[in-house]
Amino acid sequence: MIEDRTALKERLDRATAHLETPVAAVDLAAFDDNADQLVARSQGKPLRVASKSVRCRTLLERVLARPGWHGVMAYALPEAIWLVRTGLTDDVLVAYPSVDRTALRELTTDPKLAAAITIMVDHPSHLDLVDQVTPPGDRPAVRLCLDLDSSWRPAGPLHLGVRRSPVHSAGQASALARRLVARPGFALVGMMSYEAQIAGLGDLPPGQALRGRAIRLMQSRSFPEILRRRAEAVTAVREHADLEFVNAGGTGSVAASGSDPVVTEVTAGSGLYGPTLFDAYSAWRPTPAAFFALSVVRRPAPRIATVLGGGWIASGPAETSRQPTPYLPAGLKFKPDEGPGEVQTPLVGAVADTLRPGDRVWFRHAKAGELCEHVNELQLIDGSSAAPAPTYRGEGHAFLG
Repeated sequence: MIEDRTALKERLDRATAHLETPVAAVDLAAFDDNADQLVARSQGKPLRVASKSVRCRTLLERVLARPGWHGVMAYALPEAIWLVRTGLTDDVLVAYPSVDRTALRELTTDPKLAAAITIMVDHPSHLDLVDQVTPPGDRPAVRLCLDLDSSWRPAGPLHLGVRRSPVHSAGQASALARRLVARPGFALVGMMSYEAQIAGLGDLPPGQALRGRAIRLMQSRSFPEILRRRAEAVTAVREHADLEFVNAGGTGSVAASGSDPVVTEVTAGSGLYGPTLFDAYSAWRPTPAAFFALSVVRRPAPRIATVLGGGWIASGPAETSRQPTPYLPAGLKFKPDEGPGEVQTPLVGAVADTLRPGDRVWFRHAKAGELCEHVNELQLIDGSSAAPAPTYRGEGHAFLG
């Protein structure tokens, strides 16, 4: 799905003309097309939507209503509880271990929640905390997912990938599974392995051809290793538990992860919005669907237009790739010695001479759901009309504090 950027700007401007900036918007046509493209790439495996990349209940409902999508991967246990209580889903996998005692108490004292939510573990101490909150004889069984580390360790201490679970080998997975199933009040129902060095790392970093080649080489070596090791780990864990699911992947590895015969479902979320980090992927680039607009407030010099605000920086290493990108109109860049500012952001380029105070510049965020931490609502753009939908923040929730 490709739309001329000039036409897109006119449509976004027209749909949101009645609103003051900053305004964040999601183009529903692009969102839906991205959802369908992800399904087409998933090798027939169902897709679990990563809520951290969406952070808007209306859009989570929208994607879950589409063929090929089922269940939510939440990023916090209080969020998972909220999603179940609101009726959004009865199938939530919490992607990260929780030490939230209040949320664990809710989970372990409500049979409906306990049946709908699976929590992540990579160490018996996670179970100890649950037992301290509610003893095993006083609660329904708590569903568990074992997190297998998917980083690549080609030699010695070399570690390529993110630091997640300490469980790396099939032997370690088997040993942990044995301890998990021996504990009363728990049920080991799933495994997860997120190959971040593939799913979360673009292989075409702009202006870095040598780094791109190194990334592609690393990924070509890493993926066969995780296929072998994950299969061994799943086989080993199945000797102790009848697994309901094996989860893997992310937007950047949907096709690759879906091709793994031991994987039963693939996670995706960022590809629905199409943030700028995914411009650096050769396998698939989603259509940009999420934007935010800031108003021009001054013209300090020829070829410079200054907008109010702009410093919506994404998490991760402090580098240029985490900055938002001026997108509409095309041809604007940050002033190198100022960048995106806390209160004002000068933008340079010949097209700046066409802008006047009150005109809008549309940006793309570097990451997906983090956009929603800056606004209380998203404007859902259908053609040239807009309808508001609250973000998590707009519904009064800050699940990451």
